[in-house]
Amino acid sequence: MIQVTCHCGAAALTAPSAPVEVTECNCSICRRLGARWAYYNPLEVTLPAPATTQVYVWGDRMLAFHRCKACGVTTHWQSLDGARDRMAINARLMDDLDWGGIRIRQFDGADTWKYLDE
Repeated sequence: MIQVTCHCGAAALTAPSAPVEVTECNCSICRRLGARWAYYNPLEVTLPAPATTQVYVWGDRMLAFHRCKACGVTTHWQSLDGARDRMAINARLMDDLDWGGIRIRQFDGADTWKYLDE
């Protein structure tokens, strides 16, 4: 198990393992967040108590971004479009990752909706 925490520690998650691959997206929100998204099945993740996060939904209303109510750090997103088998955790909140061993994929969410490294 790997611990994931916001800056203040109020919004904590647990993931089953460290990611072997993460995605950097260039869409308007991901670019501003600077997140590296690690994907998991929501059934394998222990989420923070609902009272500790605030949800932000915008645009096509497909994703709910969760951020800590205390420090404002974005911890994860969950699907709102019925895809219940995938969620993303901000891997930058995982301490002590060996980034040299993790594949960082570039996703063009701003235009083509394709991975740029394919």
